[in-house]
Amino acid sequence: MDVSPSLPARRFPEPAAALRLIKPITWFPPMWAYVCGVISSGASPVGQWHLVLLGVLLAGPIVCGMSQAANDWCDRHVDAINEPDRPIPSGRIPGRWGLWIALAMSALSLFVGWQLGPWGFAATIAGVLAAWAYSAEPVRLKRSGWWGPGLVGLSYETLPWITGAAVLAAGAPRWEVLLVALLYGLGAHGIMTLNDFKALEGDRQMGVNSLPVTLGPRRAAQVACIVMAVPQALVIALLALWDRPAHAAGVALVLVLQFWAMTIMFRDPKAKAPWYNGTGVLLYVSGMMIAAFALRGLA
Repeated sequence: MDVSPSLPARRFPEPAAALRLIKPITWFPPMWAYVCGVISSGASPVGQWHLVLLGVLLAGPIVCGMSQAANDWCDRHVDAINEPDRPIPSGRIPGRWGLWIALAMSALSLFVGWQLGPWGFAATIAGVLAAWAYSAEPVRLKRSGWWGPGLVGLSYETLPWITGAAVLAAGAPRWEVLLVALLYGLGAHGIMTLNDFKALEGDRQMGVNSLPVTLGPRRAAQVACIVMAVPQALVIALLALWDRPAHAAGVALVLVLQFWAMTIMFRDPKAKAPWYNGTGVLLYVSGMMIAAFALRGLA
């Protein structure tokens, strides 16, 4: 007979669990992309530092944090299989608190986005809609191994990059900025695919057709690496064409280092994907910043 005492159900979220719900570790890419946009715009931040800081906070803790809360709420059944210790399936975020947090942060995102002017507000609307389209039924683009990571890549890299450039320049970014931001957003599809490796078993059981599920770990890793490498190769070619040879060489160097990291990941894609997400992604975003400074010189 089990005589161990049962713990009473929580009525309110555990503070540490609420922080984990919005996953601070995921905030970095969109914050970094926003800064890349600011730099690539060519506009001086002097007198506009409030727009830089507010945009970084909006891109990271607010919009990205909201998207993570929405994803965890919509994924609570999958997480019960993959990661039962996560805040919602573990009960540390009880009842519908996960949904309420995501909705409240959606409203906060729109309020803060309004402070960044028409470009910032329009981008915020797009970001909020993308977050819910990715996670929530009936759209739930996460079910697709192609559309889901593509949407996240564009939302994490392209959208904040363009937003940072537009807010600082108070107008539409130059076509060169738009093109490079788009290429890095498309390449981020591969990063998101590698992130899906950790949810392989739960995705398979719950009908989420991520690329690791549909192609298998090895082929999915190969596709992810190709998707990451091709846009960077195009950026290198563009920078050389735009007479930025030093910057092109810098991006080429980080791409070569990524190839080295890819060879290590291919030894055991399922086990090494998290390692690559720490190593290869750092190199990827380093290339973004190099490209941003190259674009600034074109202004």
